[in-house]
Amino acid sequence: MLPQLPTPGDLAAWLKVEPDELDWFADRWRVPAHSAATPLHHYSYKAIEKCDGRYRIIEIPKSRLRALQRKVLSGLLDRIPAHESAHGFRRGRNIVTFAAPHVAKAVVMRFDLTDFFASVHAGRVYSAFHALGYPLAVARALTALCTNRVPSSRLLAPDVRDRIDWQERQRYRNRHLPQGAPTSPALANLCAFRLDVRLAGLARSVGASYTRYADDLAFSGDENLARMAERLTVRVAAIALEEGFSVNLRKTRVMRRGARQHLAGVVVNSHVNVARPEFDALKAVLTNCVRHGPRSQNRDDHADFRAHLAGRVAHVAMVNAARGAKLRALLERIEWDEESGVGANSNGKASR
Repeated sequence: MLPQLPTPGDLAAWLKVEPDELDWFADRWRVPAHSAATPLHHYSYKAIEKCDGRYRIIEIPKSRLRALQRKVLSGLLDRIPAHESAHGFRRGRNIVTFAAPHVAKAVVMRFDLTDFFASVHAGRVYSAFHALGYPLAVARALTALCTNRVPSSRLLAPDVRDRIDWQERQRYRNRHLPQGAPTSPALANLCAFRLDVRLAGLARSVGASYTRYADDLAFSGDENLARMAERLTVRVAAIALEEGFSVNLRKTRVMRRGARQHLAGVVVNSHVNVARPEFDALKAVLTNCVRHGPRSQNRDDHADFRAHLAGRVAHVAMVNAARGAKLRALLERIEWDEESGVGANSNGKASR
């Protein structure tokens, strides 16, 4: 059952803050949007380069707002089921469950939604909260707690100015789901519910399977789907647009059985698996760590290289347990200098 919150005062009490604090965190005082440096803003910003050379902005809520958002997530949003086709940001779901329905199919089609979080504007978030039965004032306060607008000064800063196009900049300037807030994934799934309903229906109408992992959409089927791939692409793009999203057609892939079929890094040709080149590359890194010390392989200067390698091994193990066990055995043979935080080689000497 969802918490009963008939008034903003009840919302404040549920969040364990004073009403004026709720107003503050809900940006009721309308801090000017042009400056990113003022301490009155509730977010800090980090630019991350995409594989195409452009940037995305990660919006990181400050500690007190983040604590309130976590309360909204655990006490409210986590109690609302996402569509069955959604596999991202859900307990018991992951990239393996996302990819598994598409194993051993004649054709697999992958679509990518552009600016998934930033595409979900405040009006859609408000509508979602209001549809759950919350009164106007409460839905507005919840929306304000969970959305943000990026200051113009950050969008026009030298490091990102020419790497964010005009349309992306407009999305960031309007209130939207911030990528970096704990509430954004669950709210994105909630706001994409109609999208999932329509795309799942489209898939059934052509005898195909459909799943979604965040901004990745996947369809698969027999030769009949292969023949109608172009028409399906047009229909998927149209439905996405009608539901407030846009498909990045440059990233659309039609993968037939004779080529490698992969979704979110998982190969699905005959069974879920890790791509052989990825496995071989990681195995080579781990082997060299054993022989020459981990410092010799930390070419990207990871602050915690041990955790980085453990995460990559865990990813492989999730997809393919046998391959993961082989890599974990290598990981356990690496000698680490625990005190200094640098690796030691097999002779116990620090690697250079």
